[in-house]
Amino acid sequence: MSSAFVQAAVILLREGLEALLVLAALAAYLIKADARDRLPALYAGAGVAVLASLVAAWLFMTLNEGQHNDLIEGFVVLAAAVLMLYVSGWLVVRQDPRAWQAYLKERAEGALAKGTGLAVALLAFLAVFREGAETVLFIYSLASTTGGWTAGLFAGLAAGAVGLVILFFVVNAVASRLPLRAVFLVTSALLFVMAVKMIGDAILEFQEQLIVPANPVASMVWLIEYGLNPTRESLLAQGAVIALAVVTFLLWHRNARRATTGAKAA
Repeated sequence: MSSAFVQAAVILLREGLEALLVLAALAAYLIKADARDRLPALYAGAGVAVLASLVAAWLFMTLNEGQHNDLIEGFVVLAAAVLMLYVSGWLVVRQDPRAWQAYLKERAEGALAKGTGLAVALLAFLAVFREGAETVLFIYSLASTTGGWTAGLFAGLAAGAVGLVILFFVVNAVASRLPLRAVFLVTSALLFVMAVKMIGDAILEFQEQLIVPANPVASMVWLIEYGLNPTRESLLAQGAVIALAVVTFLLWHRNARRATTGAKAA
């Protein structure tokens, strides 16, 4: 099982799962609010978003076909890594089911307050298209750093698509009992690891263009076998990101614990 297969499947499953959870929760809120007549608008917005994501992927591939540019790919991979880090942190913050429910409730009530089906459709479109746009960027970056559009990458996408079909029925059947905390934490960790790897890949692209110096670390040459960049510049950048992530998580955890303690005291 290739690295491209696993990473492609994880990306599609993670992005698709969040979209499914959002749609399932929004549908539940509409039903509870006695607004079943808005459900067609909700699913229509999601369907249009899926089509828009496919069009975006086609445009992305068409505009870059036959025009390999290490500098552009370096910036694209770096942008994907930054976005992955953001999504990873977002998932950690939302891993508390109460925080997730509050997040969704705020958006559902805002759409319902506008009194039109268009607002609900737009909410669904933005929720799904955001994941679709992220998927396009992540998969393109993955292809740029794992040897191109290989059979393993396409097989991973196919496996991810099958997994999403299964998850669609699971989410609709047991949405209220889905262990969100475990799902969010595991996918957050996977995205963080992939982001750290992509940072090294982006630096490698810049090194090939002689924008960033390359100083290989002799004791780390074995990392090449795993598709990693064993240069001092890459390792320092990745180490800094990991250290920053750890410090940020500890500060967030401390503040969250203080807020919980204060709420209980009040």
